[in-house]
Amino acid sequence: MVRGRPEPDPAYVARVATYALALPEVHEEDAWTGVRWRIRQRTVAHVLMTTPDRATEYGVDLAAPAPLLTFRASGEELLALSLSGPPYVKPRWSPTVVGLLLGEDTDWDEVGELVTESYRLLAPQRLVRLLQDR
Repeated sequence: MVRGRPEPDPAYVARVATYALALPEVHEEDAWTGVRWRIRQRTVAHVLMTTPDRATEYGVDLAAPAPLLTFRASGEELLALSLSGPPYVKPRWSPTVVGLLLGEDTDWDEVGELVTESYRLLAPQRLVRLLQDR
């Protein structure tokens, strides 16, 4: 974590953790800011606070810090989410990362699906196959 950067609300972190930690071999760790969930050394999901001075990196215009979930997507889902606009944002630093601004209207079932799909893209196929039994 970076000193002086706002940290996300623990309630948001806990909500995302319920989905991420249910996936085989995912672990949680503090990131440079916020909290991330990883499969081996690959980040499946990351909850952080965007700040107005860094918001353009995340493809959003902000007046105040805002909680953001980043995750991986591909194909048509990546294209659709990237073009849909807020609450979805497209970070400029990675072609396969999408962000979701978290708030009162967040659809948490959808968050679970997005985190699971991110996992499917990053996890070894041996682990992905374990999800088929669920």
